[in-house]
Amino acid sequence: MRDDNDQQSTQDRRFMRHALALGWRQQGLTSPNPAVGAMIVRHTVAGHMIVGRGATQAGGRPHGEPIAITMAGEAARGATLYVTLEPCSHHGRAGPCADAIIAAGIGRVVSSIEDPDPRVAGQGHARLRAAGITVDVGTLSTEALRAHRGHILRVTKNRPALTLKLARTQDGFVSGVAGERLLITGEAANNQVHLMRMHADAIAVGLGTVLADDPLLTVRLPGLSTRSPIRVVFDSQLRLPLTANLIATATEIPTWIITTHAAPADRETTLMRAGVEIIRVAACEDGRVSLHEALQALAQRGIARVFAEGGPKLAEALAATDLIDDLVILTGATSLHTGDNANAIGIRAVGPVLNNALANPEMFRTVESGHWSADKFEIFERVF
Repeated sequence: MRDDNDQQSTQDRRFMRHALALGWRQQGLTSPNPAVGAMIVRHTVAGHMIVGRGATQAGGRPHGEPIAITMAGEAARGATLYVTLEPCSHHGRAGPCADAIIAAGIGRVVSSIEDPDPRVAGQGHARLRAAGITVDVGTLSTEALRAHRGHILRVTKNRPALTLKLARTQDGFVSGVAGERLLITGEAANNQVHLMRMHADAIAVGLGTVLADDPLLTVRLPGLSTRSPIRVVFDSQLRLPLTANLIATATEIPTWIITTHAAPADRETTLMRAGVEIIRVAACEDGRVSLHEALQALAQRGIARVFAEGGPKLAEALAATDLIDDLVILTGATSLHTGDNANAIGIRAVGPVLNNALANPEMFRTVESGHWSADKFEIFERVF
């Protein structure tokens, strides 16, 4: 005999996946608001009809729910709304989404997770229930927690979610003799990295990466150049060269340097004239930028998702301060110690602190692995 509850749960998961996909497309665009996806579906004996869909727009407004409601029009009355995060109940630049849902006559709301933002925190769901709307919470909650991790950490821990990306040779090195740069991964893997950049609010590196590679840190995929996020450099003494690519393009793409209170004031003036924003935070005992304070400063500016592409030193510092939420390790198809480099001494991509963290199942778990062409990828997630 068919279990109607099981059938409904299957349908709910199906449409929530659609809503999550809609929200994911907007990741990196909606700061300081979360990228929420919404679907409005009419369930009938004859089948299911999607009558509205929406996702939070660039800059954070409008939210996904009112967009879906506008698309649905009168068809929203009595329909089911699938939304990846609890609808807001507070007044911001627009009215509460909960009020819009009630006014539209939605009959049922399926919400993945409650919003931990103190301005919402269950009040949106409560308002809907008080209006006689059926509210079910928890469908694909694990996926939604992952999708909204940046927002959740920003409103509960006052820091953004941080994804660290490292690339290494087959034998584990990030650079060779004297630190010379290696071309480790191929086009397929590099394109995937650009997609990861696109879904972040900011790309972060240490000064060492800039000095070694002089990167642009932009999204360079056809048709997606406008999706380049804010670029952030951790530079304790403002030593970033004025000839760096980041400086040359600072007036085109927002570029922030996070430095210490001890950094020279004259360098700050010079860099600001070049179009760079300077953010000062406390220093660690060794004089380096406090990564805790740096991430808090980014959160206060609305940054919810950081994609860190620094080298082993930054990776070890982030691991030591327990600030890595996701880790992407790319392993190239070639080794450093071959041919003329058979006896070379290189710098390992994964240092001892990070290696120990990865080996601890209570700290990290593997969520995905495979190959992008000849290059292997492994994605690890912090255990919360």
